[in-house]
Amino acid sequence: MIDVINLEKHFGETKVLNGISIHIEKGDIMCVIGPSGSGKSTFLRCLNCMEDPTGGQIIFGGVDIADFKVDINIHRRRMGMVFQHFNLFNNKTVLQNIMLAPVLVRTQDLKKAKRNNRKTALANLFRKAEKKQALLPVTATKASIRAEAKEEALALLDRIGLRDKADVYPSTLSGGQKQRIAIVRALAMKPDVILFDEPTSALDPEMVGEVLDLMKQLANEGMTMIIVTHEMGFAREVANKVLFIDEGQILECAAPEEFFGNPKNPRLKEFLSKVL
Repeated sequence: MIDVINLEKHFGETKVLNGISIHIEKGDIMCVIGPSGSGKSTFLRCLNCMEDPTGGQIIFGGVDIADFKVDINIHRRRMGMVFQHFNLFNNKTVLQNIMLAPVLVRTQDLKKAKRNNRKTALANLFRKAEKKQALLPVTATKASIRAEAKEEALALLDRIGLRDKADVYPSTLSGGQKQRIAIVRALAMKPDVILFDEPTSALDPEMVGEVLDLMKQLANEGMTMIIVTHEMGFAREVANKVLFIDEGQILECAAPEEFFGNPKNPRLKEFLSKVL
């Protein structure tokens, strides 16, 4: 699904990522671990070009999305993102937060389809009958888009047991509730892959479990996930690949049994001895 080839990211003279290359298959659950400041979160943010890579390629769906000529917003539709500090809009209700992106994108697509139909209809006036082009079928309306997005959002809230919170604002929720809302907000776009940037590090310990349980459900359903995390137990249990990054480089990548049970890299051995 994703090929990262010689990815680099520099901030001034500082090299944060230094030649990252990794292949991610559809259905992979890849946990990324490493010490603070090693480049883990920068790597994740480069994957959807929230940080513009300094060099290298990110091939997603056959397209190099690191190329500045590419419209990254088209490809971000298929790549969800869950942040450490939730990043919910506090001036919108829970329901509005979940509906926002689907309504915006589908409305943009509706406008584009109508615009293309007008161009085609105009061009058809000057074409011979056998060369006239068919108009795109457009059955959606702004009202139907909102109604469909609302129905989908409520179904997602049902899934996590928070439908009763649909009309409240995020400031009234616990940290665990906010993060579960952030996850289903990402799901609302029906992405091919979801990126998680330390999704439990801002939570009280008693709230971590409810977020990890939801992520385990997604893993069991085959969602492709790339997770920067400090939760070693979760990585050992759920991941099929574990990646160790230090000083902007991948020092080891292996299945969790091998990664935790028989680490090869000396720096990884040192790191695991301190965190396990």
